[in-house]
Amino acid sequence: MTVLTFHGGIEEIGGNKILIEDDDTKIFLDFGISFSLKKKFYLEPYLKPKSCSELLNFELIPEIDGIYKFDKHEANIDAVFLSHCHLDHSGHISLLKGEIPVFCGETTETMLKALYTIRHRSFETDISNVNFKKFRTGNKIHVGSLEIEPVHCDHSVPGAYGFLIHSSSGSIVYTGDFRIHGAAPELTREFIEKAEKSDPIVFITEGTNLVNAGMRSEKELALKLETAIEESDGLVLTQFAPTDIDRLKSFFEASARCERKIAIPLKHAYLLKTLKKDKKLKVPGLSDGEIVVFQKAKKHYFKWEKEIAAETNPVDSSYISKNQSKFVVALPFYDFAELTDIKPKPGSIFILSSSEPFDEEQEIEYKRLVNWLNHYGLPLYHLHVSGHIMPLDLLKVTKRIKPKVTIPVHTEQPVLFKRFLGEQTQVKIVKKGGTYQL
Repeated sequence: MTVLTFHGGIEEIGGNKILIEDDDTKIFLDFGISFSLKKKFYLEPYLKPKSCSELLNFELIPEIDGIYKFDKHEANIDAVFLSHCHLDHSGHISLLKGEIPVFCGETTETMLKALYTIRHRSFETDISNVNFKKFRTGNKIHVGSLEIEPVHCDHSVPGAYGFLIHSSSGSIVYTGDFRIHGAAPELTREFIEKAEKSDPIVFITEGTNLVNAGMRSEKELALKLETAIEESDGLVLTQFAPTDIDRLKSFFEASARCERKIAIPLKHAYLLKTLKKDKKLKVPGLSDGEIVVFQKAKKHYFKWEKEIAAETNPVDSSYISKNQSKFVVALPFYDFAELTDIKPKPGSIFILSSSEPFDEEQEIEYKRLVNWLNHYGLPLYHLHVSGHIMPLDLLKVTKRIKPKVTIPVHTEQPVLFKRFLGEQTQVKIVKKGGTYQL
């Protein structure tokens, strides 16, 4: 008998924690932070959790004996499998007992360790004792009665995987976060092909974009970026996620074609330096000459920041101000105070290359951003490609895989999901903490 229990990722974006129990074997698919639930109680960095017991008290983590390092019970979980490094899928592995193996791709481990270095330290971010076990496409990992087959897929962070889980009751397909319109659609197509051949009983899939769909690809985005940069006479500022290496590459290539250099902050530079060691990723290096490191002024620098600065000879706001038409500058919102010294000249623009705000808190932050742009005369271009699959692509995938049952996760619209897929599959909507028996 195989039972699925959904401890997170239900009627929310992220927070995936899916427990599979098969005979005497127990594994989790992802172990992420539910940011939507966490925001109900905390406002970091001003108010943040102090302990695991506090997280349990607010039901931010499932109350299961034998999985947390503060728990005196023996380990009760055989393994955790991470689909990728985004914290809504991986952020709570820091709480796990050290003897529980955490399986992930090599790139995911690399990025999580890099993020641990650059994030503020707390019990939630400390992964120093996590028992990482690496896999790659083609591996078949046996844990008790289960066989888990990771297959790479395309997402807005490198090293993302979906899983084919072969249980005593039949096959389960879990997508993690995936897309077909990104920079490497061939990865997702291979995952879909293998998923189809597995003849799944259950298909667990994300449905993030059911009310925020678009038709743009990463290639189309690169052309639009080039047009916007080419037509600007002044400084081009932008904001995108430091883990979105595809987006960095798109900006890098578009900037080069427009005879500009892209300047990235220390955090972006540290992640890029770390990922450069992975030859399969083919990311631009800090020594290529076309990428410049931008260092904002502050009194104290962390050790990792000093290391990057020593290696790259970074530029400051004064240098950017004097050479505005030569740069595209990635400037996170919390570094906007640098605009006071940069003084963008007329004709400068700002390119927002991340998701639109989807909750009240993000709406407020977005309005603050617009206020800054208004003050400095910077029109906003929103040029972005989602890391998540679009509805019509999801429909095609479901038709091809032909699962008996589909369970939506990582979506706020499960009812819409069910009605949209119609007769293609039986859609089972579960509640948080709910189960499904194969």
